[in-house]
Amino acid sequence: MSSSILLIEDNEENRYLVTYLLRARGYEVVHAESGPRGIELASKLRPDLILLDIQLPGMDGHEVARRLKSDPELKAIPIVAVTSYAMVGDRERVFAAGAEGYIEKPINPETFVTEVERYFPPFDRETHPCSER
Repeated sequence: MSSSILLIEDNEENRYLVTYLLRARGYEVVHAESGPRGIELASKLRPDLILLDIQLPGMDGHEVARRLKSDPELKAIPIVAVTSYAMVGDRERVFAAGAEGYIEKPINPETFVTEVERYFPPFDRETHPCSER
């Protein structure tokens, strides 16, 4: 059985690239183009991991992460922000909202899947080397 990943991303080109890379490595990928749809699919599908864009229409990724982490049924699912927000304080805001990981866009196709795989359960936020907190 392959691991499932929920990709919450509104940009079609980004969705295509991320999906292509992950499916090539055997992962099942489901898309959501908005925060509310992502929350709905997370509740329904219970993915193993969520990749979350921060700049989303209607409801930004910070709010999506907060809502997912406030749900007792979903809070254990690791969230990795995949975002072009790379200014001072952006990483800290992502972690404060509840994400366990942070990958900057543009992604590197050669290393992206390996970066994502670091966040699959079991995941210990306190000891994880990629959670620069």
